[in-house]
Amino acid sequence: MMRSIYYILFMALFMSCAVKQKGDDGKSGKDGKSGEKIEITAADIKKSMEYLASDELEGRATGSEGIEKAAVFIENYFKANNIKPYFKTYRDTFQIEMLKAHLHEKESEKFIGYNIVGMIEGNDPELKNEFIILGGHYDHIGKGKEVEGDSIANGANDDASGTIAAMEFGRYFSKSKTNKRSILITLYSAEELGLKGSAHLARRLKEAGLNAYTMINFEMIGVPRAAGKSIAYMSGFNRSNFAPILNQYAGEEVAGFFPKAKEFQLFFRSDNFPFFKEFNMPAHAMSTFDFTNFEYYHHVDDEADKMDYNHMANFINKMIPALEGMMNAPTKEVRLSDE
Repeated sequence: MMRSIYYILFMALFMSCAVKQKGDDGKSGKDGKSGEKIEITAADIKKSMEYLASDELEGRATGSEGIEKAAVFIENYFKANNIKPYFKTYRDTFQIEMLKAHLHEKESEKFIGYNIVGMIEGNDPELKNEFIILGGHYDHIGKGKEVEGDSIANGANDDASGTIAAMEFGRYFSKSKTNKRSILITLYSAEELGLKGSAHLARRLKEAGLNAYTMINFEMIGVPRAAGKSIAYMSGFNRSNFAPILNQYAGEEVAGFFPKAKEFQLFFRSDNFPFFKEFNMPAHAMSTFDFTNFEYYHHVDDEADKMDYNHMANFINKMIPALEGMMNAPTKEVRLSDE
């Protein structure tokens, strides 16, 4: 009798440890191997933001010392969280040539840019050959119009917020090991120079024959939308069934429709577009910035202290089951529409 009671107690304890748990902010997951709870927290996001959007990085302009520091920070984050390099190193290197205007002549300026690329291999022997690409741009404009002695455009919302979201997704899936398909975490420079970093990487991956399924770019997710609106919206909403699929797996509307997205041509203005162009696959940007809720776009006051970290953690945690559902579906459910 006592042996039976101990067995029942043991099984109850085992089952309680194995269940994936969620807190009030959707904190998700347990590592299937260690049982360690995997949390996406406001505190962790804030810690990353306070470095990436600090004055030390001088606005993260491509080719600058500041963006080099940002690249090293991201690489170290990948290493610490067992996110492997996709290439021989984390860096996808490209050269940029820009015309630099002077009073009476124009000359060419060349410098080097780096995309940072990490991979989490899928756990299904067949589906791991298909890739989900998650990304954001970690560069910004460097300096902006001076305000009260400050000329550093720190780019907290644009786009340290999206960069950190992609990094946190990478950390979660590298620890939870719940993804059947493989994931690329791709962080771009030279977005502010005309999507040059993402264009280079998309072209390189296409030439290498990557079996890419979908792509989501996270662009300015640092501030919440007004009450009653979806937590985020997806650019090019009607170009695929991506948003409805994500919403189905999330159990709520995490990817909404933003009427002005088409008017503002947002689908073509972010790092999703080069991937759509190269792979002809569902590739969209997700954002919580809707031109009414943040007045510091390309402004020196786009600072870490203006970000809403509880909102960011909430968004990332709500996206995890949406991404897991799409990553683990037995067939490719997400498809381009006829638009």
